[in-house]
Amino acid sequence: MLDKLKAIEEKYNELNKQVIDPEVINDRENWQKLMKEHADLEPIVLKYREYIKILDSLEEAKEMLRDKLDDEMKELVKEEIKDLEEKEETTREELKVLLIPKDPNDHKNVIVEIRAGTGGDEAALFAGDLYRMYTRYAERNRWKTEVMSTNEIGIGGFKEVIFMIKGKGAYSRLKYESGVHRVQRVPETEASGRIHTSAATVAVLPEAEDVDIEIHEKDLKIDIYRSSGAGGQHVNTTDSAVRITHLPTGIVVACQDERSQIKNREKAMKILKTRLYDKMLMDQAAERAEERKGQVGSGDRSERIRTYNFPQGRVTDHRINLTLYKLNAFLDGDLDEMIDALVTSDQASKLSE
Repeated sequence: MLDKLKAIEEKYNELNKQVIDPEVINDRENWQKLMKEHADLEPIVLKYREYIKILDSLEEAKEMLRDKLDDEMKELVKEEIKDLEEKEETTREELKVLLIPKDPNDHKNVIVEIRAGTGGDEAALFAGDLYRMYTRYAERNRWKTEVMSTNEIGIGGFKEVIFMIKGKGAYSRLKYESGVHRVQRVPETEASGRIHTSAATVAVLPEAEDVDIEIHEKDLKIDIYRSSGAGGQHVNTTDSAVRITHLPTGIVVACQDERSQIKNREKAMKILKTRLYDKMLMDQAAERAEERKGQVGSGDRSERIRTYNFPQGRVTDHRINLTLYKLNAFLDGDLDEMIDALVTSDQASKLSE
């Protein structure tokens, strides 16, 4: 591990020189790429230097113990050695985590797709609750949200809602949310007060950049049609809704939320690119499925990952067996405790590999 860290420090020192070289600075694209690499390596190098200082201090303290010291001084040195050994162990573990290969999508914006599952209107209302939960979480992180496409049921719920969250590290935090979310509660429409169980599926996709995916015009079938459903006076007056079918994969995306056909087409293309990029990632993941078995972030969207139990005021994540008794705060976007636990579990799984 120390050899690898030494090589990383040498690379970091080399980058330090390159990013202040006037010739490199003039090549904007290359300079930005080097700055990103420099920023990625910096936390590892700083932690490595801290680790080396601890090892040097430990060696010095052990050397002192070999000298002739009075009993009181000897006890002080022994105490210092004990503290340094604990620090050395903690810092070594932190370095191991920093050396885990980074997910190349962690820095990206995300497109979140929420769909009502079993449970009729109650499932659609729950999909609405999840949408509000994620938008509030985005607000807490000062991330921006943009609705891409909706299919509302008119009483505050959604059969489907697709939206983008833009912000640094959005994917790194939200990627563990993909899967089936289950709710247990008494619906407002239920006269007898019986608890119903319904579900919604969530898919969190890293936004595809132009360099990630290429789409050929010949592979697309584009239909223009008249908008329908809730949406104000402009609905049903112009052919502004857009449906794009990607012929090689059969993926279909439709957008009708905007008045403008051009804006609907732009949003539909953004969703299509992201779904195609996600399909490519999922295909790659399937190739190494055995390696990833049991990993928290495996992205299996048919897996039931979480239960929201209203009568008991609890939310349980089944992948890590964590239950939090703060359902209202959780639905108000207070997700960090759960997400931190999922990140820690995922890191532990990767370390054991």
